[in-house]
Amino acid sequence: MSNIEIVRTPDARFANLPDYPWKPKYIDQLAGYEGLRMARIDEGPADAEHVFLCLHGQPAWSFLYRHMIPEFLNTGARVVAPDLFGFGRSDKPVNDDVYSFTFHRQSLIALVEELDLQNITLVVQDWGGILGLTIPPDMPDRFKRLLIMDTVLGLGGGTTEGFEAWRDFHGEHPDYDMAELFKTYVPGMSDDVAKAYAAPFPDARYRAGTRRFPFLVMTKPDMEGVDVSRRAAAWWASEWQGDDFTAVGEMDELIPPSLMKRMHEILGLKRAPMMLPTAGHFVQETHGAEVARAALSAWSAN
Repeated sequence: MSNIEIVRTPDARFANLPDYPWKPKYIDQLAGYEGLRMARIDEGPADAEHVFLCLHGQPAWSFLYRHMIPEFLNTGARVVAPDLFGFGRSDKPVNDDVYSFTFHRQSLIALVEELDLQNITLVVQDWGGILGLTIPPDMPDRFKRLLIMDTVLGLGGGTTEGFEAWRDFHGEHPDYDMAELFKTYVPGMSDDVAKAYAAPFPDARYRAGTRRFPFLVMTKPDMEGVDVSRRAAAWWASEWQGDDFTAVGEMDELIPPSLMKRMHEILGLKRAPMMLPTAGHFVQETHGAEVARAALSAWSAN
């Protein structure tokens, strides 16, 4: 893929990130993505018993997991938190048309295979789930646990009023103020944290992924990824044997609690969801450590 035009966010944009001390690791030879550099946080022992694979959504990046990563590391686990192409420190194709469900899904599969990750706890929210929940059916022996927060599978069955407003906003304001957006969706967020979320995106050339993703969500049955997602839903409901934990932001307008309840049923998850009355869409930002500790406690008790 060396012919894809990309931009790479200057390192200076990531200086002094609050509560995010980890240094990125890079790979630019993922199978099928040669020449594109993917960044990830990769901490903890390489031979750890458990690996937490933390997948972010749009328009976030691995910074979103900074409150959860220490909790996972404290168990002696390895934590891998990649930045999707177009986000964080990863390379950003400038052409909107590069971004597709398959482009991103295959990149994550390639990463898991390249790093040979085993005994994975899949941690997902937003697009991290739209993509990530479809991967274990293709490599079931690698995945042991699931931690799911406000996300869906793209089954092509419609949308919500909150998501339609989100998608319309991105269509009407493609170069919106990223920091202000996060402060709107997470009331009380500090300027420093909001600036960190906006750090990967200096100007419009870096924003193709953030512009494109809302229009890739599979709200109609003929959209790319629906068939894969439907197969995944059937697999989770009938084949999944691992443990799980669900956390739900009750104030989420994009993926409301009623939709998360439906997802819980579709996936056939056994453990009752952890309801968070004051959490919105970005559960990791406001309740990350709390959710991580609750999941770890539940799994330990099991």
